[in-house]
Amino acid sequence: MTDPKDTARLALACLDLTSLNDGDTEADIERLCQRAQGPHGHTAAVCVWPRFAAFARARLPATVHVAAVANFPDGSSDIARAVRDAQAIAEAGAQEVDVVIPYRDLDAAPALLTAVRVACRGLTLKVILETGELQDAALIRRAAAMALDAGADFLKTSTGKVKVNATLEAAALLLQAIRDGGHDQVGFKPAGGVRTVAEAAAYIALTAEYLGTVTPQRFRIGASGLLNDIEAVLGGAAAAPATSSY
Repeated sequence: MTDPKDTARLALACLDLTSLNDGDTEADIERLCQRAQGPHGHTAAVCVWPRFAAFARARLPATVHVAAVANFPDGSSDIARAVRDAQAIAEAGAQEVDVVIPYRDLDAAPALLTAVRVACRGLTLKVILETGELQDAALIRRAAAMALDAGADFLKTSTGKVKVNATLEAAALLLQAIRDGGHDQVGFKPAGGVRTVAEAAAYIALTAEYLGTVTPQRFRIGASGLLNDIEAVLGGAAAAPATSSY
């Protein structure tokens, strides 16, 4: 896919428009929901704190999903806390749960992820591996296998709250785990630091290489700033280059 407008349209359709600031208010989420339904089409989802899930759901059409985060951002080993978050998200009417694996204590991950999977049965479960903190390829593969074994619907790179977030190297490891494990319904979500259509294009191409056709059912991008460049490109501006930190 070489046409920036085609890439921008696909990125928009696969975008989880995100607001996870500590000081978020209902007014912030109201604006987020309005932006998710822009002049060029709607995003796949909005991603918010659990306390805003019901508020967001009431302000969006059914075509825009609501995702909310669990065990976020620290990825503790507290199963009860993670389950409470997941239950609250489900009760709010959201469709998707983005849960942080206990990446500092992977031995605790299987029990926590299994409990969360039960608590949000029927919802899309995205497991955040925090690959920039795991760093080691073997640890990333181990975490990915645990998430897939627990019934993850998506593998997600990052919270966006640490120094190193989505990278193409980590993306390849997660996509390989999905493909080589035969998980032909599981998707992939890079998150954190994807700010331009040019950057999104690289993740789209990599996902297509491993998983085939790229659709919102198998690919999402978690971002707050990417929509600015998507709208600029679709409005006729030249695509911004990839940033130096990419």
